Amino acid sequence: MKPPSAPTFANLHRFDGKVILVTGGANGIGRAIVDELCREGATVGFADIDPAAENVANELREAGHRVRAWVGNLADESFVQSFVTEAAAHFGRLDGLVNNAFSFTAKAGDATTEDWERSFFVGPVAYGRLTAAAVPHMKSSGGGAVVNVSSISAFVAQPRRWTYNAAKGAVNTLTKCMALDYAPDGIRVNSVSPGWIWTREVLNAAALDGGGPAKWDTIWGEYHMLGRCGHPIEIARPVLFLLSADASFITGTDLPVDGGYQSMGPEGLGKTTVIAGSE
Repeated sequence: MKPPSAPTFANLHRFDGKVILVTGGANGIGRAIVDELCREGATVGFADIDPAAENVANELREAGHRVRAWVGNLADESFVQSFVTEAAAHFGRLDGLVNNAFSFTAKAGDATTEDWERSFFVGPVAYGRLTAAAVPHMKSSGGGAVVNVSSISAFVAQPRRWTYNAAKGAVNTLTKCMALDYAPDGIRVNSVSPGWIWTREVLNAAALDGGGPAKWDTIWGEYHMLGRCGHPIEIARPVLFLLSADASFITGTDLPVDGGYQSMGPEGLGKTTVIAGSE
């Protein structure tokens, strides 16, 4: 089941000679980031818990790109360390990191200790560990950039999402702290906060009643000023911007990539009657 068509973007060749690491690179937003980095000349190492990551890497190598996949669990600190260390040794340098992989554990008062731990350990804890491991290699390469994938869920209340929203909120504060600590090393750290994006989880939700993406793009689009859900590539392109020299004076901030979600009030798209200037 496919979402509505995604836009296309120009190839700017901003990452020739650069090595970028990405987590959660086998599917969804992470896969789009890997694809776009490859298209712009980057050498990419990516990690994913899904064994299909190896197939993704093979496919990209066959297309002429320089890619390697590591399969493992980011909750495992030893895997985090080995992924970064092996990738830096294999590629010979490191210029950027995208912390994307995250546990979509949406629980409320019924959350177990394991639910809370997974939300944070495959989330802000992994982001912190990966960045701390990557920074010495980026310093050796003359600096670099880190982009953390956060969410609109970091900013708003949503029903039955204590675990996920709390963990995403932690990402935004972590981003600011990292940016402050690593600025003297020439390393910028920012985050992006997507709105509703056509990822595997959203596609699965759209399939539950048989209506499919065409139906639900309109319904969920009501939450966004642009009247639709976003596509993974529409997150990937802003991530590439923040990784690139085009964002050389941007650090410690979050970029909402949400179709206007956070800026919209309870009136939504205004399809109900609103009397302008009424008192």
